[in-house]
Amino acid sequence: MHFQTLSSSALTLLLALNAATSLVDAKINVLSWEEAYKKAGSLVSQMSTTQKVDIATGVQWQRGLCMGNTFGTEEPYFPSLCLQDAPLGVRHAANVTSGVAGINAAASWDKKAIYERGAYMGKEFRGKGAHVQLGPGMNFMRSPEGGRGWESAGEDPYLQGVTSAETIKGIQDEGVIATAKHYLLNDQELNRTTSSSDVDQRTLHEVYLWPFARSVEAGVGSVMCSYNLVNGTYACEDDYLMNTVLKGELGFKGFVQSDWQATHSTAKSVNAGLDMTMPGDITFFSNSTYFGKNLTDAIERKEVSEERATDMATRIVAAWYKMGQDKGFPNLTLSSFHMENAPFVDVQANHKELVREMGAASTVLLKNADNTLPINPDEVKKIAIIGSDAGPDPYGLNSCSSHGCSNGTLAQGWGSGTADFPYLIDPLAGLTTAFGKNVEIKSTLDDWNLEKAAEVATDADYALVFSNADSGEQHIVVDGNVGDRNNLTLWHNGDALIKAVADANKNTIVVIHAVGAVMMSEWINHPNVKAVVWPGLSGQESGNSLADIITGKVNPSGRLPYTIAKQASDYNAKPDPSDVIQYSEKLLVGYKWFDHANIEPLFAFGHGLSYTKFDYSKLQVKTKKKKDTITVTASLSVKNSGKIDGAEVVQAYIEFPESAGEPPRNLRGFEKTMIKAGKKTKVDFEFTKTELSIWDVDANDWVVPSGKFTLHVGASSRDIRQTASFNL
Repeated sequence: MHFQTLSSSALTLLLALNAATSLVDAKINVLSWEEAYKKAGSLVSQMSTTQKVDIATGVQWQRGLCMGNTFGTEEPYFPSLCLQDAPLGVRHAANVTSGVAGINAAASWDKKAIYERGAYMGKEFRGKGAHVQLGPGMNFMRSPEGGRGWESAGEDPYLQGVTSAETIKGIQDEGVIATAKHYLLNDQELNRTTSSSDVDQRTLHEVYLWPFARSVEAGVGSVMCSYNLVNGTYACEDDYLMNTVLKGELGFKGFVQSDWQATHSTAKSVNAGLDMTMPGDITFFSNSTYFGKNLTDAIERKEVSEERATDMATRIVAAWYKMGQDKGFPNLTLSSFHMENAPFVDVQANHKELVREMGAASTVLLKNADNTLPINPDEVKKIAIIGSDAGPDPYGLNSCSSHGCSNGTLAQGWGSGTADFPYLIDPLAGLTTAFGKNVEIKSTLDDWNLEKAAEVATDADYALVFSNADSGEQHIVVDGNVGDRNNLTLWHNGDALIKAVADANKNTIVVIHAVGAVMMSEWINHPNVKAVVWPGLSGQESGNSLADIITGKVNPSGRLPYTIAKQASDYNAKPDPSDVIQYSEKLLVGYKWFDHANIEPLFAFGHGLSYTKFDYSKLQVKTKKKKDTITVTASLSVKNSGKIDGAEVVQAYIEFPESAGEPPRNLRGFEKTMIKAGKKTKVDFEFTKTELSIWDVDANDWVVPSGKFTLHVGASSRDIRQTASFNL
């Protein structure tokens, strides 16, 4: 066996540095699974049992250059694979891009931009020699407090599915194996390694499995099983979830890897469908493993079949072949635990431009009374910028490991889902540049000196007041928040700061960088709060992206991927300290609960304003039934009736027949379309069995219910503009 060390590759790399970096743009020929399996079968047939086990076994924590490394083999040759965080960029590496979070990708509702984000990440991981990107995440904002919700795509399975699939396609088209994670029901940090998430079969399939199904359809190379138990069984030992559902129902052809230290056995895990253990040791630094010799011994004792060992190895090797990693793959240049030892390889290219564009495209304009925004720099003399969230971290860039602190502006949550910033444009810097030398910028970054805040705001033409709310992974505690948020209030005295500024300035604009929903009841109806801007977690270009929106360089087109409630008690779930977490809300996750219970949200799922206006008309629906297929097509006209070019996100919600027992409305399609001022465009939707089915527990299959369906098309889940019915 072998695994790569920096010393074995550094000389080669340094001699061919330019060649290595140019490979970032090499064209990859991604194979079909059939082609990849044929090649893998040939290679694996030459392997001994020990070699098959080696490539499925991690080298143990911090014994490799990446967050996870497998053993490689000689005769036949198969490399040590590098598995590296994070879902938004290369973790523990310099000269990489640290872009928008997964929740912002979803907030863009822009399939092309989501794909391009995946593609640039794929280029960077490949450019650093990483075979596997540990992302995208696709766990749910079942509750807004959930610590890692910001890494994924929100509260709706359809939006999660599109965001996940487009990200995976982008990553893998650049020759890197993407990882769909965390499988399954890992939706809170509290007790994540000991609690059981218990759910019924219909909810499992219709909600939580949905994005994984779309990921498999997109060809994802790896799936990571999660820490928690599901219905009483560890996810990484769950025969039903891994074998019956993932590899059986969904037809997954890649390999299942464990989350780090989530393997709990040898034969039981392997027979249940686990193909790779990460990072290898049973617990960090335990110097022991459930795989390795323990697995070869289990095979000798016939507790695990040789066929299963072959299957494990074939799945791993096939994913490698599928992404073209057998030809011209760059040398590994990461040194995750000693970054100072990594050779210089810059993979950033022009990716900052995509980050800036995506940051603006995912910024949601929640409120804009009196058309306060945008602000023309030529028509203003003085701007006030207030709050620590507007400024840099006073302790310096990347001052806390994995962003595990809350100082200065918030552009990412914390934990393993992060990447170090090469730089971070804070809002004060970005806005100062955008407004130019002819506009006076007054600022205070003190959240607690309310008199100073009011003084700075008083005579400004506009006062921009900033606040935030953070969360992350449970192994880091920030201000008493153990991953999950303790509450939904703003951090850093935010509510009091906003009220003080609003009392002092009649044109107050609130800007909130947050991992998810916050409560706004203390100030949202203040007559001087004219606008609320929600940039989310927009990465290294944060201040520039925001300035593009504030000054009107970019017309906002972001939409909420979750519901913002009027009060915290309106939500139907929160992190649960119980050993058994009952998903008792079943299908009523997020906006579906609000619709079902007739609760008025403060800002609805899918909501987001523009600087222009869009009119919807002429919705038409046609059904087409053939022997084994049902297709419903819909089209409508959308006109930009304002004076500014802009993009509209046209959202399609399906109301199922009453007998189906579905929530009132389910998102089943969306299209983001750019329309010039005064022009109109035709928007088309197609709904197939995937979008029209429910999970029938008795049939154990997807079934299209009979009866009257209603299609609701609009600008949010609560802003329905056109409705049409059809019968199936």
